[in-house]
Amino acid sequence: LARMKFLQLLSRKPGKLEMLFQIPFCQKQFPYMCLATSTCLYSKKKKANSYEQVDQEKYKNLVYSVTSYKTSAQTPETIFEEDNLLYGPPDKHRPPVKAETKTPKNWVPLINPNKRIPLLNSDSNLPLKISLQKTKMPSVTRILQQTLSPQQAFALERWKQKMTLELGKDGFAEYTKNLFLQGELFHAALESLFLPEEMATKEQREDDVISGYLSSVQHVLEDISEVKALESAVQHETLQYLGLVDCVAKYRGQLCVIDWKTSEKPKPFLKNTFDNPLQVAAYIGAINHDANYDFQVSCGLIVVAYKNGSPAHSHFMDPSLCSRYWNKWLLRLEEYMDKN
Repeated sequence: LARMKFLQLLSRKPGKLEMLFQIPFCQKQFPYMCLATSTCLYSKKKKANSYEQVDQEKYKNLVYSVTSYKTSAQTPETIFEEDNLLYGPPDKHRPPVKAETKTPKNWVPLINPNKRIPLLNSDSNLPLKISLQKTKMPSVTRILQQTLSPQQAFALERWKQKMTLELGKDGFAEYTKNLFLQGELFHAALESLFLPEEMATKEQREDDVISGYLSSVQHVLEDISEVKALESAVQHETLQYLGLVDCVAKYRGQLCVIDWKTSEKPKPFLKNTFDNPLQVAAYIGAINHDANYDFQVSCGLIVVAYKNGSPAHSHFMDPSLCSRYWNKWLLRLEEYMDKN
């Protein structure tokens, strides 16, 4: 930087810069300066090429075949052609046909347009409790069990095999027996809560078995009123199937078919209840086409109670949702009829 400033000062005075370069280099008493515009090049010793030691004559044909090979530019079309040649044509993905998009062949409305509802009902204070009669009609439970999808059947069989390995054949049989017993006791206890005291039959010795389930549904029971049917048989006179309804009552002011369920695992969403919505829709349709019931229902409610007493999950089904599951039920019913 100091040298550059020195040259700038010399350049401002005429003749000074020229005089500096005219000074002979042999005179040692005067300092001299040399400017250069090119960089210094430092040569390095050339490394030996290992390929020069290779026998060129021996591999001449190989080198020629590699260097003389030419490929054309790849395009999407050529890539697809090569892929098709190597792996065959791609399978076009077809989305599965949803059951709700199909139309049942023998479609019957969920709400019976021909049913006449009386203005007054003298027995409205007492819930209906019609016994289930043995007939040749298939039950809702049987129809759903025999029309399970392959995925559902596989999952059910896998669960059975897993439980059998853990508990043994006899242990699994005892386990399922206890589950059914707890369910029956739970339904009987709920029935006793809704019936008048003189009609209720409550077994005190079994309260400890189902106390958790009853605690689980307490917040749901507060919203239920005007019970119209309890553990009562229903039958669809047109479609010829029957079932046993847990409860028909008003839930938050809307008349519903109520299905009580017990579960060891949480079921916070309606989809977790598997075929229960179809069962509720089937019961609603049966009630609306059964002459024994002087009312019609358009809503449903699935209540899942837990043994540990944690709050039950309640899944309300409005009329629109019930209609969707009614169509699915009709398709399952048709499938059953075709098989039998």
